[in-house]
Amino acid sequence: MNDAIDKRAKISGSEAMLKTLIAEGVDTVFGYPGGQVIPLYDCLYDYQDRLKHILVRHEQGATHAAQGYARVSGKVGVALVTSGPGATNTITGIADALMDSTPLVVISGQVPSPLLGTDAFQEVDVIGITLPITKWAYQIRKPEEIAWAVSRAFYIASSGRPGPVVLDFAKDAQVGMVDYAYEKVNYIRSYVPVPDVAAEQVEAAAALINGAEKPFALVGQGVILSGAEKELFAFLEKADIPAGSTALGLSAMPTGYRLNKGMLGMHGNVGPNMKTNECDVLIAIGMRFDDRVTGNLQAYARQAKIVHFDIDLSEIGKNVPVDAPVWGDAKETLAAVTRLLKPARHTEWIASFALHEKEEYEKVIEKELRPEAGRQLQMGEIIRKITEATGNKAVLVTDVGQNQMMGLRYFNYSQTRSVVTSGGLGTMGYGLPAAIGAKMGAPHRTVCLFTGDGGLQMTIQELGTIMQEKLNVKIIVLNNNYLGMVRQWQELFFDKRYSFTTMDNPDFVGIAKAYGIGARAVEAREELDGAIAEMLGHEGAYMLVAHVETHGMVYPMVPAGAPITNIIMG
Repeated sequence: MNDAIDKRAKISGSEAMLKTLIAEGVDTVFGYPGGQVIPLYDCLYDYQDRLKHILVRHEQGATHAAQGYARVSGKVGVALVTSGPGATNTITGIADALMDSTPLVVISGQVPSPLLGTDAFQEVDVIGITLPITKWAYQIRKPEEIAWAVSRAFYIASSGRPGPVVLDFAKDAQVGMVDYAYEKVNYIRSYVPVPDVAAEQVEAAAALINGAEKPFALVGQGVILSGAEKELFAFLEKADIPAGSTALGLSAMPTGYRLNKGMLGMHGNVGPNMKTNECDVLIAIGMRFDDRVTGNLQAYARQAKIVHFDIDLSEIGKNVPVDAPVWGDAKETLAAVTRLLKPARHTEWIASFALHEKEEYEKVIEKELRPEAGRQLQMGEIIRKITEATGNKAVLVTDVGQNQMMGLRYFNYSQTRSVVTSGGLGTMGYGLPAAIGAKMGAPHRTVCLFTGDGGLQMTIQELGTIMQEKLNVKIIVLNNNYLGMVRQWQELFFDKRYSFTTMDNPDFVGIAKAYGIGARAVEAREELDGAIAEMLGHEGAYMLVAHVETHGMVYPMVPAGAPITNIIMG
């Protein structure tokens, strides 16, 4: 078969789709076949040596797996599904990708174009449903549109602030013949993904930072998405600026880096949250001032001048008034501002974080990592032991809830693109399929999924995908027989009225073994080290079910709507 992309040849729309995916650099597709996408799958049969297809067990799993793949690889994740329920099952993943700026292209089959609007079998208005949760959604009705639409989709998904794109692919376009010619889309009129850096903005930001006595940087995922880690270090080092990270921005800096002061937000570290309201210049880099980071906006950093680096103009000034906006790609804008910075040292300011670190260690961290004899296993001690056993080089994947916050707090990071978690949407069930995608996107890295008993059961069928693909994913189930985070809120704010948060769970070890996955349960602390060694040394996938404290709490915690300095520590 001749795959030259510059030579015209009449081929089917399905083959045009696959050729264009390959031309766009796609090597892996996560999908589930169905009636209105059979022609495309039939063509894919002949392309298996060029496109790896991962058969998930549910279309939601396809989108989350594609997200995990994108987050660790930096490439666009691709999901392929059929029409009707196949398409609607992707909605959660698409919305999640929009909230977390994950580049994703979802291709859904659709009924033949003459049947559109007739309520044909498995017809649904995919474009109408997905327009509010995508960067672009387009229905392909003619084979002549395919090469243009697919290339445009990848350009939009991956450029500027990344996000999801949906292509609704009518069946007659899949089977129609076309004189195929691929042409890369790298320009769209009126779409400016990366604006020119404005000198006056750079100068204003540099002036504020140069005049700061107590500067503090907030590092978001935008640093990772733009590949600006080196520029970030140069910026922080030259001006000697301590920094905190959002949940999605955590691995932009190694855990042990001297200027890395930890995680921001509701369950973040005490120092970064307190210093937000003490600094004189607050520098936000590729983050959006989410409510879980800011708490009560009326009490957020009122004393500080705000510098905001962001590629998305709509985020600047949306939640927090900004004194010095810097619009553009962080890789460019950070370097531009750094050139104008005066070398500085803020020794006393940086040292002042130590008091908060000491308080948090004594009141929270020590109890989590070194619990008193007789206490049940703690989530934090399990997570810390596992990250240390991997040399702090593994990819952290989490589900949502207490397992997520504990994972983010106690896992250690030594390289970028090491955090895969659902941030803005908070999607339970995200973890297992996202871990599949993460392993496909970074096959040579250890992938550790931390999930709760609740979230695991939302997408537990994806154990079948792990079995079929023989993926070496390490699954740690932090099992407390509760919907733990909801129970925590009920305990703190709803008078311990545990309304429908207790869970009777199945034999997770038995289920894992039924899928051919190694598994073991652990309850006793003295068995933990051996169980972790067994899991990490096992060839192939492994599930470690850790029975943790039933009423464990994630501290510190800032109550929803409270000032970010209103911190509960137990």
